[in-house]
This record gives sequence, structure tokens and C-alpha cells, in this order.
Amino acid sequence: QVQFVESGGGLVQPGGSLRLSCEASISIFSAYTMGWSRQAVGKQRELVARITSGGTLTYADSVKGRFTISRDNAKKMVYLQMNSLKPDDTAVYYCYARRLSEYWGQGTQVTVSS
Repeated sequence: QVQFVESGGGLVQPGGSLRLSCEASISIFSAYTMGWSRQAVGKQRELVARITSGGTLTYADSVKGRFTISRDNAKKMVYLQMNSLKPDDTAVYYCYARRLSEYWGQGTQVTVSS
């Protein structure tokens, strides 16, 4: 069973930064595509960023140039560095892993407000 430990969420002012971290208990972590999605109140869950096992990066248009996803296969960690945060970035952020199946973390709240 895959388990995730997500951290780094919180309250930040507009223009601020946060770094989300996700540790995944996956036996062959390096073989998985890892990513972050988010869900705001009243909206559908949307992809924020993902990184494949080969290092290919994908970002939502709304976060390009502001967010950076990275991974550390040795530590089984995936990170999301979020800069220039906006109120529209407020959401619950979920870490996920995908290979043959897809697994999701429980989410961490990010609130951008003055």
C-alpha cells in the first residue's frame, strides 16, 4: 500500500512563496510519474505539475514561470516550489504517483490571502 507524507502548506500573503514536499513509500519510486494537483472550493481537481521518471516536466498554464516541480529519487521525495503566489492558488494540493496505477495523498491546504 502506497502512503504519502505531505508537508509545507499554510497561509501566505500574495506574492509570497511556499515549498510543498511529499514523501512516498513506493518501492520503485524512480519508475513513477510524480505530480501535484489541486482542488479549490467549488472547482474540479486540476493538474498543477508533474515530472516523469525520465524527468519530463509538465505545468498548468496558470503556474508556468512561478512553480517548479522536482524530485529526489534517493529520498523518494517530490517537491513543488511555489513563488509569486496569488489568491487564485488557494486550494488543497495533492501529491500523486502514477505508473500502472495511480495513488493520491491526503492533501495539504495552501491559502494565499492578505
